[in-house]
Amino acid sequence: MVRANGAVSLRELARVVQTSEVTVRRDVRALEAEGLLDRRHGGAVLPGGFTRESGFPQKSHLATAEKTAIADLAAGLVEEGEAIVVGAGTTTQELARRLARVPGLTVVTNSLLVAQALAHANRVEVVMTGGTLRGSNYALVGSGAEQSLQGLRVSRAFLSGSGLTAERGLSTSNMLSASVDRALVQAAGEVVVLADHTKLGADTMFQTVPTDLITRLVTDEPAAHDDRAAAELQALADQGVQIAVAGAGGAPSSADPGPPGRAARRDMPLPGQRRTHGSGPQPLRGAAVLAEQSQGDRARVADLRRR
Repeated sequence: MVRANGAVSLRELARVVQTSEVTVRRDVRALEAEGLLDRRHGGAVLPGGFTRESGFPQKSHLATAEKTAIADLAAGLVEEGEAIVVGAGTTTQELARRLARVPGLTVVTNSLLVAQALAHANRVEVVMTGGTLRGSNYALVGSGAEQSLQGLRVSRAFLSGSGLTAERGLSTSNMLSASVDRALVQAAGEVVVLADHTKLGADTMFQTVPTDLITRLVTDEPAAHDDRAAAELQALADQGVQIAVAGAGGAPSSADPGPPGRAARRDMPLPGQRRTHGSGPQPLRGAAVLAEQSQGDRARVADLRRR
């Protein structure tokens, strides 16, 4: 009923299922904990957006191998002694677990999961925003979170979301989460988006990062039959986004014979010099950044587009 109408009252639910409002209220509370809907006074609504937003229990079991590979690759962009911001999400949580090994790091975050992953890290300083806790994804949101980010400046931001398209950039299904993510972007010189192939081509209600502010996308390789994801990758590359593709198995590829255990990397070509947010043209830094893209990588992009 919520999916069909966008909202429904507890009274109407009780009438349809022939039970008491007390019982319906308990069931609605359980569904909210799973991220399937949001409670409102006297009723329930969808969690806002073109697509339904799953709660943390559901997200944590989706594309786990891909998220691990993406996190492995993204961690290679972070240098010792750097100051960064890390947004909320299950993929950024995986990234945080790997950042615990980077000495001298300062991480600003609104995510309880990210902070927890770094809580016992040696020589890593964690700075949390203020705000109101959003239980479905364990993130701090609202004006308190946004105000605590004012005046902050770090080298780069690592963000995830619910959808990514070349037309609108990164988006999410919740208005409060989107607003905090935009504040995180304002604090960073570069923006790195972490998104597995299931997010490519998905468009949700609230834009967080427009495409022209995305410096780099770290993703996994879409399946051969996934034309939509391949088309979005090509369109994003055409708009100047550097794209790094991680292998879900974690094995090095022939294009990037890195050390054992590191995720495979294939960087797509970037037309011209990328302009970082809030600054002039700068070369990207980090262990995973390539100075030039190989001819084999360009052929791979063309092959993805054909598929």
